[in-house]
Amino acid sequence: MDIVNKFRSTVSSTVSTLSGVLPGNPVTREYEVTNHIASAGPGLLWKIYQGYKKSTKQEAAIFVFEKRHLEKFPRAERDIILETLKRGVAQLTRLRHPQILTVQHSMEESRESLAFATEPVFASLANLMGRTENMPSPPPKYLNNFKLFDLEIKYGLLQVGEGMAFLHNDVKLLHRNLCLESIVVNHQGAWKIFGFDFCVLNQEQSDGRPHWPFVEYEQCAHPISQPDLDYLAPECGLTLTHSPASDMYSLGMTIYAIHNEGQSLYTCNGDYKTFKRNVQNMKQLPASKLLCVAEGLRDIIKLMLNSTPEVRADAHQFVKINYFEDVGVKTLNYLDSLFQWDNLQKSQFYKGLPDVINKLPHRVCLNRILPCLSKEFVNPTMVPFVLPNVLLLAEKCTKEEYCQKILPGLKPVMKIQEPIQVLLIFMQKMELLLQLTPADEVKSDVLPMLYRALESDAQQIQELCLSVLPTFASLLDYPAMKNALLPRIKRLCINTSYLSVRVNCLVCLGKLLEHLDKWLVLDEVLPFLPQIPSREPAVLMGILGIYKLALTHKKLGITKEVMATKIIPFLMPLCIENGLSLAQFNALVTLLKEMVARVESEHRTKLEQLNSIQQQTSNVQQNISPLSGTQLTAAPQPENELDQMFSSLGLDDFTSGKSSKTQQIPKSNTTGSISGLNSSGSIGSLSIQDKQRLASQQEAQMRLQSQNPILPSSVTPVAKPPVKDLTSTLMENQLKQISSPAPAWTGTVKQVGSPTSPGSAFSAFQSSPALTWAAPSSIAGSNNQWSGLSSTIQSSTSPGFSAPAASVNNGWSLAASSPRPAAPMGGGMVMNNMMSPQQMPFSNSFTQSSSQTKPLSASEINDLLS
Repeated sequence: MDIVNKFRSTVSSTVSTLSGVLPGNPVTREYEVTNHIASAGPGLLWKIYQGYKKSTKQEAAIFVFEKRHLEKFPRAERDIILETLKRGVAQLTRLRHPQILTVQHSMEESRESLAFATEPVFASLANLMGRTENMPSPPPKYLNNFKLFDLEIKYGLLQVGEGMAFLHNDVKLLHRNLCLESIVVNHQGAWKIFGFDFCVLNQEQSDGRPHWPFVEYEQCAHPISQPDLDYLAPECGLTLTHSPASDMYSLGMTIYAIHNEGQSLYTCNGDYKTFKRNVQNMKQLPASKLLCVAEGLRDIIKLMLNSTPEVRADAHQFVKINYFEDVGVKTLNYLDSLFQWDNLQKSQFYKGLPDVINKLPHRVCLNRILPCLSKEFVNPTMVPFVLPNVLLLAEKCTKEEYCQKILPGLKPVMKIQEPIQVLLIFMQKMELLLQLTPADEVKSDVLPMLYRALESDAQQIQELCLSVLPTFASLLDYPAMKNALLPRIKRLCINTSYLSVRVNCLVCLGKLLEHLDKWLVLDEVLPFLPQIPSREPAVLMGILGIYKLALTHKKLGITKEVMATKIIPFLMPLCIENGLSLAQFNALVTLLKEMVARVESEHRTKLEQLNSIQQQTSNVQQNISPLSGTQLTAAPQPENELDQMFSSLGLDDFTSGKSSKTQQIPKSNTTGSISGLNSSGSIGSLSIQDKQRLASQQEAQMRLQSQNPILPSSVTPVAKPPVKDLTSTLMENQLKQISSPAPAWTGTVKQVGSPTSPGSAFSAFQSSPALTWAAPSSIAGSNNQWSGLSSTIQSSTSPGFSAPAASVNNGWSLAASSPRPAAPMGGGMVMNNMMSPQQMPFSNSFTQSSSQTKPLSASEINDLLS
């Protein structure tokens, strides 16, 4: 930002200065003036500014003469100097030649200044030789220690020689002041003739011979108003004549000054007497004076500086000397005349140009060759021949030079689709373009070109484009990657008929993965792979590589659901493709095993976590229950090899008669043996006492879980009158015989729950001690099973109450087993409702010894039941 602000301040200060210099000058209405760059003309009176035309934005140089500079001259000389400057610009405006400075806008005059516009200018030769009069202070940095290359001098002198030949032979005009101040170097490095302030036109005599009137040098006049004595020919002072040979002498002295750091052979300092004295010395010019001149020019310079005009070489002879027989000079000369050649001649020249470019100085290539090449971009036929040379120049440029001079000309070329070789050349040099082109221009100009390359029909262009795409993937934003680049690569991979293109598409996708996010890969890349209509080994390895990268990359990863449902089912059939080699098969199988192992590991971890949560929940519930007992697990044992095989697969829950669930049996608090529990988990072999305890505990636990409200002790249930039948009488007597003697008990019996409530399957009586019945299975045969129900009776504090009867609806029931299905009741007990007495009365006689009643035999009971 500091540099930008400094540049803005410089421009603003320059514009403010120019607003004072050019107020009301018509040139400022059409041209925008920026910075002061050079000076030229007699005494370097003309200031040269850089600028451009406002309407067309065409670059230009604006020459300005400030009239205030006339104040330092005598009053009598001011008008002469002003008229001399006007005459020189007027003559320059009428001339048109490649080696003469081109005027874009004729001179305009205001009260404060003279101004006119020309082609863009770099500086005058006097500025390049170190003269900085009438220039900004400090001078521009590019002029510090500036040194001309030999090629620049050679071709510049050739151009000046051609310009002098044009003036002498075609225009019949004498320049009369050819010197360092009168030669201007334009922005391309070409040397242009300027400063026609003292020129003389031909006036033909009656015999047709050319004649140039001679204007004698006035010693009393100011030196600026007359030709420079340091470059003036000897005959102008000795014989008062001049001719085209006089200009050739001036050219020879200029060549000497160029090689002598801007100093001419003799210095007169504007003194005419000194000039005449130096002229006498010119008659005997020693060879040692010319040692500073290039070896190929010494002989011709000695002739051009001869005091006899007829001995000097003319302009045509000068341009034909061997000194200009140089490859670089010929190359630059050909470039200047390319518009005269046909396409075939141009193509042959451009093919050999790279060899010449490597031998030329970079500044010459950039300023002289590049502009000529850029002009050919308007001809699409010649672009394939010109473009390699332009990109070769770009390799030698800095990023700043590339952006300023090469990139603006390349942008239109990047949009050319025909001929197809243009895209091919760009693809081959894409690394260079990405290295030099700013990111914004890459997105706006380079990327669209790559998209067009992907849609091209040329196989080589497609492969080159796919190879360079990953190199600048970091410059792409997410929408461009998702909506522009990936769809084109996928479409090309599916539709192409070239195996190499398809493989390159997969390789390109693999290299782009690190620039994508996980979900873009899962949604756009991985689902696309099974759609590829090819099963060649190279394609399969490309697909395998993408899967492996996505699986192992730390930023990406593949979910187990995608692997289990999409990828593994797709890859498994590929293992048996016939074209696979052993190494390719091993790579495919290794990736499959890795995916299967990852699916197994992740899903097992998930199930273990779920199982751990379930166990924690179960333990919490058991800790809350006040009567939770110790869990006893009786695992089913496989009976044979087949059962053992299926038991290892976890199918016990789905096989008949087997259960993999652990059975929980509450452990009694009283001492007793439970060794009667068999391997199947049944309780048929337990003793009567054990069964009674188990039944009592189950009923107590069920009663606590139901949490029915307890009636007040003052409420005494009203028992229905007992209705007894023969079967119930026999059953009662039989139970009395097989049961242990019941202890005598008295006390108040309290009923819990409503006798008619459907939610109360049993009625609880509070008494002490507990009374339990159990029915042996032998009563009803081998297929019958009796279920014993228990109740806890707690003695009451009220005396005199003895054993009230309770109905079956209040919870006491004895039932014989029958083939019909049993209805489950609370606590897991099974009741058979085939034979349920309506009421079982309790009396004091029940406490007597059961031995008084004779038990019935089994056959008698069966006879009665039948």
